[in-house]
Amino acid sequence: MKYLIVGAGGTGGVLACKLAQGHKDVTVIARGDHLKAIQDAGLKLHTKWDGKIVSAPVKAVTADHCGGPYDVIFVCFKWYSIGDALPILKKAADDKTVIIPVLNIYGTGRKLQAKLPDLYIIDGCIYVASRKEKAGQILQFGKITRVVFGPRQGQEKRPVLDDIAGDLKACGIEGCLSGAIERDALEKFCYVSPVGAAGLYFDATSADFGHPGEKRDFLVDMMREVVAVGKAMGVEMDGEAVINRNLKILASLDPKSTTSMQRDVMAGRRSEMDGLVAEMLRLAETYGVRVPAYQKAAEVFAERGWLSEK
Repeated sequence: MKYLIVGAGGTGGVLACKLAQGHKDVTVIARGDHLKAIQDAGLKLHTKWDGKIVSAPVKAVTADHCGGPYDVIFVCFKWYSIGDALPILKKAADDKTVIIPVLNIYGTGRKLQAKLPDLYIIDGCIYVASRKEKAGQILQFGKITRVVFGPRQGQEKRPVLDDIAGDLKACGIEGCLSGAIERDALEKFCYVSPVGAAGLYFDATSADFGHPGEKRDFLVDMMREVVAVGKAMGVEMDGEAVINRNLKILASLDPKSTTSMQRDVMAGRRSEMDGLVAEMLRLAETYGVRVPAYQKAAEVFAERGWLSEK
């Protein structure tokens, strides 16, 4: 199958490298120096735990010259750039293409499907700790690479989804075809949103949440609030099991690791604050759920000019 990765940053870059190393036909959309470096020397993956840097034969194109149609498209843009993905998907996909958004924001697939009703857009999420290290090179600083994807309730389950899961696993990616993607995606959101928000609130690294105390308690409170909102939405999770798993994931990371939202905010770049924090406040208000930890963090973020929408 032909794969297109829309976005060649930390998330898309890891997927592209691993798929290409597994001899899959992979193209990424990139720009600027990153695009040129990949075209000149392939896309490099630097794994921090062993220091290895491996180059993968990934093809790189601009959004205007993406070609198509592709069999599978992974959408790996940041939420605030999701509008940029729409014209790409219109050009690169047909009615047989499987489009899998693996953004941090809950419900992305459904929102994209509403804008592109003639395409087959399912939902997905990814567990990976990585970032672009320099032009043409991705740094992965956690060993987990796990992609969970599947059709939403009432949506067609196409046989090709099993083939995609097989391709991912053959390339060293834990590919999980889900029968309850709304729950599984919310479980991922229950990790990335609280960890990003609490990390920013305390200016904390993963190590700061590794032992009992105020910071860890606040993080767990935020996770429980996501679980409560999910329950009000009709998406049931085993809250304590999810929280324990999330804490284990944190413990497996480099002690100095932070989230992309933290890094973006502290560097003065555009961040996913709206999708990871403001969206939680909107959902809580819509479904009548109290979220005091999120509200406390949001007040601080708003005071500092980081959060403008609620």
